[in-house]
Amino acid sequence: MPRRDLPPPPPPAHMRAWLDESAVRADRARFLKELGRRSLGPGRLLLLWAVAAVFALGWSFVGMALMSFETPGEPLAYVFGLIFALLGAGVLIPAGFWFARGAKRDRRVRQLMCAWAESDRDPAADAGVRAPGLSLTWLLASFALGAFGLYVTFGSAASARPGATTYGEVTYFMGLGMILWITGLLGLGKAGAHYRWAVRVFRGGPTVR
Repeated sequence: MPRRDLPPPPPPAHMRAWLDESAVRADRARFLKELGRRSLGPGRLLLLWAVAAVFALGWSFVGMALMSFETPGEPLAYVFGLIFALLGAGVLIPAGFWFARGAKRDRRVRQLMCAWAESDRDPAADAGVRAPGLSLTWLLASFALGAFGLYVTFGSAASARPGATTYGEVTYFMGLGMILWITGLLGLGKAGAHYRWAVRVFRGGPTVR
């Protein structure tokens, strides 16, 4: 399936007088709906969690490498540890580029949403862009994920016992918990930023870019 490009920016103000007003409003409503879906749709939340799952997979390889290096008297354990470390790097590095690319695209979507929202006013179309239900979904789901991540992070450290729990195991579970709660924080930040933006834009206040 070919990748669709983002909607274009709104026409400059001096050109709108030459364009059909109803057509421009129809484009505005259609593009804002599309941009809202790309910014806060359920697919974006699942994509954020998918990126977190890839990071968790890469960190699992790193954790196995750490635990292999801690195995005493096993020469092959160092070989497996090196293999696991390479696998972890092979997953984490592309995941980092994927995350950076997604963040850049999200910023572009936000800029287009601001530009189209400020180009005109249409209460019927603007009501759908506010998306309070989607913001609440992001908020609750991200809060639950972040809380679980904090539980894993601090619970693994608190339950560690000398002689029974290795440093590699503690490091692995703490790192996994951090991935979860950072993902939760990102989701909370996105939900809060969208709500704040929608309130300011559609109530006539200044827009924060």
